[in-house]
Amino acid sequence: MKPPGQPLARPPAPRAYAETLLMVAGVTALGLVAAPMLPASAMDLAYLVPVLAAASLHGLRCGVVASLASALAYNFFYTAPRYTFRIDDPGNVVTVLVLAGVALFTSRLTARIRDEAAFAAEQARQNAVLAGFAAQLAAADTSAHIGEALCREVAGLFGVNTLLLALAVETPPALLAAVPPRIQLPQGLEAEAAEAARASGLPGGRHTDMLRAADWQFHPLLAAGPAQAVLGLARDDGRPPIAEADRALLAGLLAQAALALERERLAGEMRDLAQLRERDRLRGALLSSVGHDLRTPLTAIFAATAALARTSATGPLIATLDSAARQLDRYIANLLDMTRIEAGAIRLNIQPLDLTDAVAAAVRELPPGQAPHIAVAADLPLVRLDPQLFHHCLINLLDNAAKHGGPEGDITITALREAGGMMLSVSDSGPGLPPGSETRVFETFNRLEGSDRSQGAGLGLSIVKGFAEAMGASVAARNRAGGGAAFDLHFPAALLVDLDGAEA
Repeated sequence: MKPPGQPLARPPAPRAYAETLLMVAGVTALGLVAAPMLPASAMDLAYLVPVLAAASLHGLRCGVVASLASALAYNFFYTAPRYTFRIDDPGNVVTVLVLAGVALFTSRLTARIRDEAAFAAEQARQNAVLAGFAAQLAAADTSAHIGEALCREVAGLFGVNTLLLALAVETPPALLAAVPPRIQLPQGLEAEAAEAARASGLPGGRHTDMLRAADWQFHPLLAAGPAQAVLGLARDDGRPPIAEADRALLAGLLAQAALALERERLAGEMRDLAQLRERDRLRGALLSSVGHDLRTPLTAIFAATAALARTSATGPLIATLDSAARQLDRYIANLLDMTRIEAGAIRLNIQPLDLTDAVAAAVRELPPGQAPHIAVAADLPLVRLDPQLFHHCLINLLDNAAKHGGPEGDITITALREAGGMMLSVSDSGPGLPPGSETRVFETFNRLEGSDRSQGAGLGLSIVKGFAEAMGASVAARNRAGGGAAFDLHFPAALLVDLDGAEA
C-alpha cells in the first residue's frame, strides 16, 4: 500500500529507464535470433510488448522512452539498409513512423489506465481510513475521547506530532488531547496562530498564509457555526506537516471529528434541557401542591379572624392577623397564577371593561389607610380584557407600589390615550429601580438586591407581565423624573372599543 504523502504520479527512477531499455533490447535480441524463421515486418508488432510493459510498470515517461527506442531499434536492425539509421524504401519510412505513433498512443493509454487504477486504489485506502475513523468516533462519548481518537489517527497516518485545542470566545483555551502526551498547551505565537485559525476558518501557523513563523500548523474543525476547536500539527525536523496529496484525507478526518464534537455538544445541551424541563415540572408541581394545600388552613384563619373580630376587644391584633392572612393569600394566589402561566393553562374570558370600575375594584382591596391618587378620565374607551386577569395585574402592581412607595406611601394611578392605543400607569414615590434593571424586574423570582425591590417573593411583577401578554397588552418599567418607579400597561388600539362597542 502506498504510504501517506506519496503522490500518485512521480518521476521514474533511473532503474525504471534501465529496465525499459533492457526490455527493448531483449525483444530486439529475440527478433535477431528468430530472424531466419520470421519476416522482418513481423517485428513492428513485437516492439509493442516492451512499450505496454514499460507504461504499465513505470508510467507514461518510460512508455515514451520505450516507444522511441523501439522505433530506432526497428529502423536499425530490420529496415534496409540494415545496421544504419538511413531508410531508402519510402514504405519503411511509413512503417517506422506508424510504429512510433502506435507505440506512443499505446503507452499513453496504458499509463492513463495505470494512473486511474492507482487513484482508485488511493481513494479506496482513504475511504477505508475514514470508515475506520468513523467507527472510532462512534464509540467516543466525550470531547476528550474524540480528541484522543483524532490525534492518534492523524499522528499514525502522517507521522506528525498532534494536539487538539478547544477554543471559544467566552472560555480560555483547553488542551483536549495530544500525541505524544507530553505536549503542553501552546503559548505566545502558537496560541495566536491557533486563535487566528479558529476565527478565520482557515489553516494558520507554519507553512500557511497566517503567522507562518509559528512552529505549529493549525487546522480548524468546522461544523455548524464558527470553529470551536483546532488541530495542531508539527514535525520535529521542521518539514511541512502535511503533503499536498494528503490534504484531502486530512480534511475528511477533520470534518468527521468536527461533526462528532458538534454531536457531543448538542447531546450535552439536550441533557441539560431535559434536566431543566424536569426541574421546571417538579417546581410547578410543588408550587401547585403547596398553593392548594395552604388554601384550606388559610380559609380557617379567615373564618377565625372574622369570629374574633365580633367577639374580642383586641382590634389591632386581629387587624394585624387579618392583614397578614390576606398577604399570605396573595402569595398563594401568585404561586398558582405563575403555575398557570408557565403551564400555558390560561383561559381568557375577554369582554369590554371600563378602566374606572376596574381600578376602583382593585383599590378597595388595599389595606386601610392607603388611598392612591387616581387620575383616570371618564371618557376613555372601553378595553377588551379578561376582568379577572386584569384585576390580578392591578392588585400586584398596587401591592408592589405599596411595598416600595417610600415612607409616605404615595401611589398614583393614571390612564390616558397615547399614539396607537392607551396606557395605564401605577407609580410610587420610592427610590426607584437600579439603572439597567427595567427588564430584569419582570423575571420570575427575581428580587433586585441593593434596591427597594429586594423584598417579597419576586412573583408579582412576573405575573403582571404574563397576564398582560396573554391578553394582548404589554407592561414596561421606568423611573420617574421626580423620583420613584412607574409601571405602564400599554393597550394597543386593537383592544380599545367605543361606547357603542365598535373598535376605537
